[in-house]
Parts: sequence; structure tokens; C-alpha cells
Amino acid sequence: MATRDDTHVKTDRWDGRARRTLAHALRSRVAGDDAAAKAAVIWGTEGERWFTPDDPIWRVHADAAMFPGGIRALLLQSLHPLAMAGVAGHSGFKGDPWGRLQRTSEFLATTTFGTIEHADVLIDRVRRIHERVRGKAADGRPYAASDPHLLRWVHVTEVDSFLTSFQRYAAQPLSDTEADLYVEQSAIVARRLGVIDPPLTTEALAATIDAYRPELQSTPEAREAARFLLLHPPLPALARPGYSALAAGAVSLLPRWARWPLRLPWLPVTERLLGQPLGGAATSAVRWAMTDPQDVRTVAIADRAG
Repeated sequence: MATRDDTHVKTDRWDGRARRTLAHALRSRVAGDDAAAKAAVIWGTEGERWFTPDDPIWRVHADAAMFPGGIRALLLQSLHPLAMAGVAGHSGFKGDPWGRLQRTSEFLATTTFGTIEHADVLIDRVRRIHERVRGKAADGRPYAASDPHLLRWVHVTEVDSFLTSFQRYAAQPLSDTEADLYVEQSAIVARRLGVIDPPLTTEALAATIDAYRPELQSTPEAREAARFLLLHPPLPALARPGYSALAAGAVSLLPRWARWPLRLPWLPVTERLLGQPLGGAATSAVRWAMTDPQDVRTVAIADRAG
């Protein structure tokens, strides 16, 4: 006859297997099949780093709130027709969406948690790629991924989205002072990537986004990107409910002015009662999976924090 201790042991083992299974599935999607090898390099290599576990940027970028934050950032970015033209023409966001996500994930992880040496190498690689990404938008205007103005738009939408999502879904949001420091720390990488005069406070961040609003448009490409991200993600059936919850959480965090251009409804009561709780629950599930005590990243954070 099984004792209560036996039951607890079996439950703990099941929880451990479930957590590792979910963590592996998430990391293989977000970081690729070689996620473990990349993590070992990023987290395990000794050397000087720009940031520590005590820094706001480390806390934000290590948290599961990055998932809905990333979806929100992509939706906002699509509203700039020149930025969207570059994405549609060169990034393979529909043909290879997971590849694009994995490259972005590796860049954020390396520049936030990796050594300065590894971060500089990757930044140089991305800058060389940006130099080759150029063309014309549907209205005939030329674009270049290396354009500091477009780089700045991508930067501010990411920083604003990651911070907004963290403040909503993290267990312990940043203080106002920490939030300003997060914006300032994000500018370190942005400058090296080619962004000129990135904002350094949350107030400046909001003002910068407002200054771009006259350039934003509701284009067919932006609306198609929103439908793809929210309604037709390339996921197996079992993964769709969890992703849909994260997406609902992301949409609930969009500013009102971004809704109509993407043909997304403004339903503040529904989003407060349904969208944000769904997003919070899904983010918590991802956070639970990502904090597996045996995971290389969890071990590395504990070592560096100690």
C-alpha cells in the first residue's frame, strides 16, 4: 500500500518530467534544436559581461513575460511601412518564422547574459546583415535595415513592449527608478547596433514612440502579419491554446491607437477580465517551465547571483 511520502515522490517526479518536457519544447521553438549548446556557451563562458543578475535588464530579459512582450513588439513594429517592408521582403517571417524568432532570441540572450566578447561578435554580424537588407516599399520609398531611424523604431517598440509586459505579468515589477535604468541599459546594445540617440528614461521612451506615430500606417502587410501572428501561427494543435493565451495577453497590452490599424478590437473590459488573466496564466506556466532547477540557465543564474 502506497504511503503519503510515496505519493509525494511520484508527484514530484511527474512534475519534474512535465516541467522538463515543456521547457525543452519551448526552448527548441524559441532557441532551436541546439538550444542547450547555445545556452552552455552564453551562460557558461567565463568573461566580463555588461550586466549582472541584479540589473533590471537581466531580470526583464530572463523572465517569461518576454513571450507576450515579443508578440506585442512585432505587432507594433509592423505599423511602420518601411520597417514592415524590410521584414516582409527579407526576414522570412512567414516562410521561416521560428528561424527568425531563434535568431532574435539568440541576439537578446547573448547581448544580455553573454560575455562582452561574444556580444560584440554577434552585434558586428547583425550589422553586416543589416547592410545587405535594402529595397523599396510598396509605395516606392526606399528602405534599409541599417537606417538609424528604422533601427530606433524597432528598438523602442521592443523596449516598450518588454517593459510593459514585465510590469504587467512579472511576479515583482520594477520600481520607477529600475524601469528608467532598464531603458538606459537597453540603449547600450542599441547604440552598438547603430541606433542614434536612443531614449534613456521611460518618459523619453514614450515620447519617442509618440513622435513616430505620424509615420505609422495600416498597410495590407501589417494586417496580414497580425493575422499570421494571432490567428495562423505555425504550431501543432496541442500548442495552440497556450500560444493563443499568450497572444491574448499581448494584444491586451497594446495601446488603443494601435488597434484599428491592425483591425484589432478595443475591448477594455473583456481584456481586463479575460485577456490579461489568460496572458498572466500562460506566462506563469512558461515561467514555471523555464525555472527547472536542472536547467543550465537556472543553475548559471544561481551561480552568478551567489
